[in-house]
Amino acid sequence: MNVMNSIVNFFKDGGVFLYPLALIFVVGVAIAVERFVYLTRETARNRALWHELVPALGVGNFKQLIALTQDSKASIATILSYGIARAANARRRDDVEKAMDESLLEVIPRIEKRTHYLSSLANVGLLIGLLGTITGLIRAFSAVATANPAEKANLLAASISVAMNNTASGLGVAITLLLAHMFLESKTTSLIDSLEIASVKFLNSINERQGQAETAPSAAPTSRPAAAARGAV
Repeated sequence: MNVMNSIVNFFKDGGVFLYPLALIFVVGVAIAVERFVYLTRETARNRALWHELVPALGVGNFKQLIALTQDSKASIATILSYGIARAANARRRDDVEKAMDESLLEVIPRIEKRTHYLSSLANVGLLIGLLGTITGLIRAFSAVATANPAEKANLLAASISVAMNNTASGLGVAITLLLAHMFLESKTTSLIDSLEIASVKFLNSINERQGQAETAPSAAPTSRPAAAARGAV
């Protein structure tokens, strides 16, 4: 109860600018929590799907790859679906790579969605706190200029308290949201890097399968003459 009273008194003493600061803080925290949940879930989905795809990718079982990617909503499923569809019709690595790059352009905005708002909200919160501080100081000097000498100290102390409350609130909001932005940015970058690594591994696997398919027919003619020669002997 004492904590609630302290918070209520803080807002009363801090002036009107603390209310938009509180709104910015709530919106920023809501965005940070939503992004954290999304990125954590997406990372887990991609990791689980990749563990299922590796055996099929190793043996070149594209039917199983297609089935697994179609049944999944993970980001890596979208990227590999583009690559598998292009690999069925294209022979060159560049064509498959362009298709997967196109899918990355579709996936990355979903991963980075709303995260950049945190830095903007942090800057706005800091500026609002600064505005509240300047307003409090202006009121302080205005009140002191027209007040009785006996009341000047009390009025000055009250107005400076309002200014400092705004400063502390603005800094608290800005620091909290910037730290959340830094953490989510690192998590986002890690997820995008993992998708790019998976794309490269998929392309390498496709090239290996195509190379084996090209070398297999060339080995077959050499075996037939040898068999004929053995038959002739």
